[in-house]
Amino acid sequence: MSNLVGHDIEQNLQQGLTALGQDLPSASVDKLLQFIALLAKWNKTYNLTAVREPSQMVPLHLLDSLVMRPFLQGDAVLDVGTGPGLPGIPLAIICPDVHFTLLDSNSKKTRFITQAVLELGIKNVTVVQSRAEAFQPIGQYSSIITRAFASIPDMLVMIKHLCSNTTRVIAMKGQYPQEELTAWPEGFVCDGVETIQVPGLDAQRHVVLIHRDMPENTI
Repeated sequence: MSNLVGHDIEQNLQQGLTALGQDLPSASVDKLLQFIALLAKWNKTYNLTAVREPSQMVPLHLLDSLVMRPFLQGDAVLDVGTGPGLPGIPLAIICPDVHFTLLDSNSKKTRFITQAVLELGIKNVTVVQSRAEAFQPIGQYSSIITRAFASIPDMLVMIKHLCSNTTRVIAMKGQYPQEELTAWPEGFVCDGVETIQVPGLDAQRHVVLIHRDMPENTI
């Protein structure tokens, strides 16, 4: 099915994966390509993303999601404000031993994700339609990831009930989020800000690493 998006797009993805040092099995590469083909198809009707061309989805959606892989910890990941499944779906495809919960309040987008998971045969994803502050999961998450979601202070307030002291929060930002880092909510600690380069993307990207630092009985 990878030919649905063209050989040049497949080649661009392979080059990007090589630049990231990610040697994936051909089945995983094919699923990544199937995902953007499906996203492009649904996008014509449901306006899921402002990125229209599959060729642009490679750096802006696939590779921009996969660069978060080295920062994941543990085997239970929550993707808050996942939109059309980003970064959760690409990461779930390349990390089959990690379970991903994809959370978004937009029913149109969660319907797309549910269909994508079904069509692509992705077994390690649970889709939840809910606002972050209203979500009451069973169990805890080892990592919580966000990309193109709210500001960091607002996001942390919304997810504080989802974090234990061992949860790593991983927030993808564009430019260095100087102002957001100065308005830190109580009970969270910044572990650092990493500058990352997305292959094929001429734009700044930063990953902010955070953990909750509160007595366990207050969580």
